[in-house]
Amino acid sequence: MRFSLVIPCYNEAANLPLLLKRCFPLALRDDVEIILVDNGSTDDSPQVLATLLPTCPGCRSIRVDVNQGYGYGILAGLAAATGEIVGWTHADLQTDPQDALHGLALFERHGDGIFVKGRRYGRPLADVLFTAGMSAFETLLLATPLWDINAQPTMFSRRFFDTWRNAPHDFSLDLYAYYQARRAGLAVHRFPVRFGERAHGVSHWNVNWAAKRKFIRRTVDFSLQLKNSLKP
Repeated sequence: MRFSLVIPCYNEAANLPLLLKRCFPLALRDDVEIILVDNGSTDDSPQVLATLLPTCPGCRSIRVDVNQGYGYGILAGLAAATGEIVGWTHADLQTDPQDALHGLALFERHGDGIFVKGRRYGRPLADVLFTAGMSAFETLLLATPLWDINAQPTMFSRRFFDTWRNAPHDFSLDLYAYYQARRAGLAVHRFPVRFGERAHGVSHWNVNWAAKRKFIRRTVDFSLQLKNSLKP
């Protein structure tokens, strides 16, 4: 298998029919698999997946019985993946799963020893400013360029994934992967992805400034752990 795309899904039952429809052209490739991780959902996601997956060749699902965080679901999917290239994107359709095709083209052009991320456009100004501030903070703290850290998709080789140790189970996983790629000396390739509105539901973290403050605290704590891990 050439590529495995992991999509963590937490209470996304309303989005799943649209998500699988967008995945269908990608999953038709015989060298691509799509793994939808039911990340401890408490809505009708298991039933929706059981109904729809038989109609979507190239797509399969795994179940995390109890939600243990965004990153935990992704890591479970990556562990189950069989691709030489692996990666993830979100289930909320604010970015298109088919964006991964642009990422695959970069691997074909540059080889497997690279790290690929989207670069978002079309976002509200307040979110752009928030991201710019967090990116500047991480870049200064960790002394390496880290921009638009939570952009999707995120793609890399299975060999690189196998070097990970103690990866975080929350939203800090995006930072961890990006930072480890910088430390490993991987060439980072970005490509533009349109960032739109959610089709259904609401964000599980970006709902108000109180949630953003909680996200900032968690991210800063993890960033300090990364920085301290470099000390002799």
